[in-house]
Amino acid sequence: MKNIAVIGAGTMGNGIAHTFAQSGFNVKLIDVSEKSLDKGMATIAANLDRMVAKGAITEEDKFKTISNIITYTDIQDGVVNVDLVVEAATENVDLKLKIFKDLDSYCDANTILATNTSSISITQIAAVTNRQDKVIGMHFMNPVPIMKLVEIIRGYNTSDEVTKSIMDLSEKLGKVPVEVNDYPGFVANRILMPMINEAIEALYNGVAGVYEIDTVMKLGMAHPMGPLQLADFIGLDVCLSILHVMHDGFKNPKYAPCPLLVNMVRAGKLGVKSGEGFYDYSESKKAEKVAYKK
Repeated sequence: MKNIAVIGAGTMGNGIAHTFAQSGFNVKLIDVSEKSLDKGMATIAANLDRMVAKGAITEEDKFKTISNIITYTDIQDGVVNVDLVVEAATENVDLKLKIFKDLDSYCDANTILATNTSSISITQIAAVTNRQDKVIGMHFMNPVPIMKLVEIIRGYNTSDEVTKSIMDLSEKLGKVPVEVNDYPGFVANRILMPMINEAIEALYNGVAGVYEIDTVMKLGMAHPMGPLQLADFIGLDVCLSILHVMHDGFKNPKYAPCPLLVNMVRAGKLGVKSGEGFYDYSESKKAEKVAYKK
């Protein structure tokens, strides 16, 4: 497996492309927006510059990584002669189903189709293709070049051979793959999102403030960042989407999103990406200034 296509040049997509390219793979980064591709490549270059400054890689390594990536705005052109496609588009069921239906018709019969979805059913995605045995989840963590974990999610019909191939590939990227089965939220978000939602409920009910809740979890539970800061980092819209998937999938009220989270997303307070969530990021990407006021 040498030729990889990555669909989506956003935060996760450019991170995945960066990681594969730095490991010596030929990467085709695909996005319908030329502007998004330019922004994604600029992000990769900036992240590589930081690695050079820290002495983690050389200037030659940076040049090789960037030269391993070719950009495309047309999916059909971008997936020619690839061994693996990793889809990292917006977390939207209808969009993903359309992409995979198209990929199934565009790609060689032996091409493995992977999705970076954080919660949507792999089995549902695979069902729109004629290669259900070759559809799998590769849930990378953000920031992709740094975080070691990759959740490898088997759909109902994903083959043992494909699962082993993707597990081995993940190790070649320097990652630690963990195999899980296809249920709403998988493992990471099934545990993480209820915690984040409960932190938002505590804030909503006036138990404590933003800073206080995050400080308790950082100092008392040794979390590197508090749950409200982490929600801002992930994106409150993404958190809401995942909770909806889990609530719909399990029909259990414990996964129902807090009304405060719903209202903040409606108001466009999405966290770091919008400049404001529970914290104010207008002057710094660090969670230093609390924005939420009851």
